[in-house]
Amino acid sequence: MNQVKLNDRRVTNGWCMYDWANSVYSLTITTAVFPIYFESVTTSAEGSKLVDFLGWQLPNTVLYSYALSVSFLLTALMLPLLTGIADYTGKKKTFLKIFAYLGASACAAMFFFEGSNIEFGIIMVILASIGYSGGLVFYDAYLPEIATADRFDRLSAKGYSLGYIGSVILLILNLLMIQKPEMFGLQEGSLPARISFLTVAVWWAGFAQITFNRLPANPFNKTETDHWFKKGYKELRLVYSQIKTLPNLKRYVLAYFFFNAGVQAVMYLASLFGSKELQLPTEALIKIVLIIQLVAIGGAYLFANLSKRKGNVYSLMAMIIIWIVVCIMAFFVQNEMQFYGLAIMVGLIMGGIQSLSRSTYSKLIPEDTQDHASFFSFYDVTFNVSIVAGTVAYGTIEWLTGSMRFSALGLGVFFIIGLIIVRNVKVRKV
Repeated sequence: MNQVKLNDRRVTNGWCMYDWANSVYSLTITTAVFPIYFESVTTSAEGSKLVDFLGWQLPNTVLYSYALSVSFLLTALMLPLLTGIADYTGKKKTFLKIFAYLGASACAAMFFFEGSNIEFGIIMVILASIGYSGGLVFYDAYLPEIATADRFDRLSAKGYSLGYIGSVILLILNLLMIQKPEMFGLQEGSLPARISFLTVAVWWAGFAQITFNRLPANPFNKTETDHWFKKGYKELRLVYSQIKTLPNLKRYVLAYFFFNAGVQAVMYLASLFGSKELQLPTEALIKIVLIIQLVAIGGAYLFANLSKRKGNVYSLMAMIIIWIVVCIMAFFVQNEMQFYGLAIMVGLIMGGIQSLSRSTYSKLIPEDTQDHASFFSFYDVTFNVSIVAGTVAYGTIEWLTGSMRFSALGLGVFFIIGLIIVRNVKVRKV
């Protein structure tokens, strides 16, 4: 029996604060500063964008997208067993801490990446990504343990919105430091950008303490034995055998695999698209990233309200259709102003589809289960594998065609398949 009082504001706000804490990684490291920094320090003085990595020669942006793919694949391989152990022992919060500190430490270590040590930089990219995506499953699994189903959509949207706000605040501070280093007693060069990676580590680990202090350590008062590894594996098998009897949940996860592959590839590689295809300056790329984040706050609540009136599936389908339009428009975009318009559209649907995807899955989990981490491992493994599919497809299409425009068009196929499948999903009314 769950010993936690549901809808307790102190607990739910503490849960939302982890979005505030870890979203700075998503914005500064994966979207705004680090990708631009990575391309800059891995481009030779002659303008060559080919880099040597473990004896391979690859375009720098392709190597970066493949590094992300590796990180998500590794996370997908380790999560199922870890969530089974977490459910059996009741130690979700312990695993959340481990991954949070791993991710923050890797971000701090990025301070020492200056381009020449390419292998070190890629390893830190992989570890930071594992820390971020690995922690999400244990974080997400708390949602049905701290709130009633009628609060899932709104609470999920609140978490993502806080994440967007917090990440924008830190990004603005970092941009001031990068563009006006003299204000901080720094000189121009790579140091301000590298210090920004340190600020992400401090912010992430620091604000996560609010979450760690407020979330219950063991909501169902589970006890462990010396056979926790074996029992964790058994717990996982039990949940996965239960999933086989839930065709509606499986249908939703399959749809999620396809549309999330497109969403995540766009999020992770949008700034590189603007830099490489449109030759936009760093200042324009940063403005675009800020626009996406700020619009996403309203988008998260807009589609949460739409789902309240029309249902989760209706709201998801509306967003996926807009994503398809975005992919087509990206193929034809030619200038900075058009890219700004595209950014507004992406922001509107990015916040909505992320928050609603999580809350929709929460509604499809059996109401009487205590194995939320194991159930969410099914969701988060799909999340990670779908990113592998999306980023590999994106990078491979670019490699074969020489243009990211065809990559963007290719992502539209993922959304079309997701749309076809999700329309047949039935979500219980709450």
